[in-house]
This record gives sequence, structure tokens and C-alpha cells, in this order.
Amino acid sequence: MWIGWIEFDVLLGEVHSLKEKRSVVRPLVNELRRRFDVSAAETGSQDLLRRAQIGVAMAAGARAHLVEVLDAAERLVAGHPEVELLSARRALANSGDDWP
Repeated sequence: MWIGWIEFDVLLGEVHSLKEKRSVVRPLVNELRRRFDVSAAETGSQDLLRRAQIGVAMAAGARAHLVEVLDAAERLVAGHPEVELLSARRALANSGDDWP
């Protein structure tokens, strides 16, 4: 079994309140969940207006499938018109790997 995650650091456009921030972040998180059948959530920078961290995680039987889905999720976030993707960090692990 392969397990992988990717975390996006994004800059939001013209956002002036936490309510406006949620109106941008929540639909993006829901689209990631729906389109790719992954776990997704806002994972950081909740108190900052124009920044957000969004985490995506999944398990798969094959490494290639895992990489394909995480790549597609990154393309979706990068192409989203209301956010600017500043960085993406990812990690992959096999169930046979030594865990810390």
C-alpha cells in the first residue's frame, strides 16, 4: 500500500475577511475531495486573511496511481483563478518502509 500527501501554500486574491477567505478555500477543498476522491482540508494559516495551506492525502495500491492523482490535484490548485500557488510539498511512503 502507498500513502501520499501534498500540502499547498496558496495566496488568495482580494480577500478582506475570514468569511470571504472561507468562500474561496471551502469550494476548492470540496472540489479536490469530489474530483479525486481524496482527503482534503485547510491545514494551516487559518488566522491569516490572504494565505491558506491546503492538505491532500490518499492511499493507493500503486505508486504510479498515487503520483498521478497528486499531480492532478496540484494542477487543479495551480489553475484555480482565485488563488496563486506559492509552493507544494509532498511525501510518499510505502507500507513496507520503516516509519519514524
